[in-house]
Amino acid sequence: MAPALLVDLTGVDLERVVLPIEEIRQVNPHRFEMEQLTSIVHLDLERHEIVASKDVRDDEFWVRGHIPGRPLLPGVLMIEAAAQMCSVYYKRARSDPRFLGFGGVDNVKFRGQVVPGDRLLLLGRAVEIRSRRAVFDTQGVVGDGADPQEFKLVFEARITGMPI
Repeated sequence: MAPALLVDLTGVDLERVVLPIEEIRQVNPHRFEMEQLTSIVHLDLERHEIVASKDVRDDEFWVRGHIPGRPLLPGVLMIEAAAQMCSVYYKRARSDPRFLGFGGVDNVKFRGQVVPGDRLLLLGRAVEIRSRRAVFDTQGVVGDGADPQEFKLVFEARITGMPI
């Protein structure tokens, strides 16, 4: 049985952009093929929650080769997108000018597929935010967006970041 979602999406307007890509770029240095977020649609520092979106395009660098004729978003890119989301949260919560580097990933489970045309929603909950490390529980879900109850959990992971 899949775990409960980290963020109650029934209370989140998934069409409302809280931080567009231009503002994400002000805190995350990733560009070109490694830029994995489209927008932040929910950010609640009091509840330690963040929700980001990644619109999965059919012209992304991995589509041609992973898997020819049936492209699947690689799990490592799902985790990278979640890590980039965690970095945005950290920078907003701490106002720390340092880059939040990838320190580790634990308890990873992949539960579904993400394909071009999908909108991957990344859900995050800050578990620990300190000056030397930040720990987040993350999940990824896909669905048509009309009914948050219909979202399918595609991955979950605990991500640790280290400011450098």
